[in-house]
Amino acid sequence: MIAIIDYGAGNIQSVAKALTHIGCDCLVTRNKDEILKADGAVLPGVGSFGDTVDSLNKYGIKDAIKEYIASGKPFLGICLGMQLLFPASGESPEAEGLGIYEGSITRIPNGEGLKIPHMGWNSLDINPESRLFKGIGKNPYVYFVHSYFLHAADRELVAATTEYGVTIDAAVERGNVFATQFHPEKSGETGLRILRNFAEIVEG
Repeated sequence: MIAIIDYGAGNIQSVAKALTHIGCDCLVTRNKDEILKADGAVLPGVGSFGDTVDSLNKYGIKDAIKEYIASGKPFLGICLGMQLLFPASGESPEAEGLGIYEGSITRIPNGEGLKIPHMGWNSLDINPESRLFKGIGKNPYVYFVHSYFLHAADRELVAATTEYGVTIDAAVERGNVFATQFHPEKSGETGLRILRNFAEIVEG
């Protein structure tokens, strides 16, 4: 069972639909006990960093997410769900993220011909040893929607990058924790393969 953590994000149902499509048994929940019992957990995310932190606190599941990650069971953060793994964001400096890893989250700088938010398909430069990108060819295209980007302090944490006026850390991976800045549920066959890879990790 994969728990999709529900704090009201707009992309939760599309993530659930994608996981169901590939044959996963999943449950959309904000119940702490159901989250902690799950074999895998997914934290989707759209919207602002600060509003999301407020929602996680409101529903009492921020600490449950940290406890789940500490348990060693597979965890996948998507878009804002990746940024939340870090202590803070320039979008909402007063909001405290999960603080699992260190890094900076800042606004994508304005550049000639660049539209902010970064919305659309971009290719990835992936780490060939990544379990999340297993079986995926070089420089796959995936779908992004974001205005803020991660630069991880520990570069060994980074599983993929992309270029959009600046180098963006597009995925991170360590131990049981995986996360993507892009939306695998909106990234066609490549995205479904990424979700299948995560599901296989959950199955062991």
